[in-house]
Amino acid sequence: MKAQHYREISHDELESELGELERHLFDLRSQAVTEKLENSKAVINARRDIARIKTIMRESR
Repeated sequence: MKAQHYREISHDELESELGELERHLFDLRSQAVTEKLENSKAVINARRDIARIKTIMRESR
C-alpha cells in the first residue's frame, strides 16, 4: 500500500496492520524455504510495507 493510506489510519490500526504484515512475512519466508513460494517479489513488498508503517509510527510520536 501507499504511505498516504497508512498516514490516514489511526495508531492502533497501524499496530494491528504491522502485526498482520509480520505474520504474513513469516509465512512467505517459510514458503520460500520449502520452495512453494510463487511470487518472490511478495517478500520484498511485505518488508517494504513493514518499513513504511514503522516509519510513519515513528514520525507521529
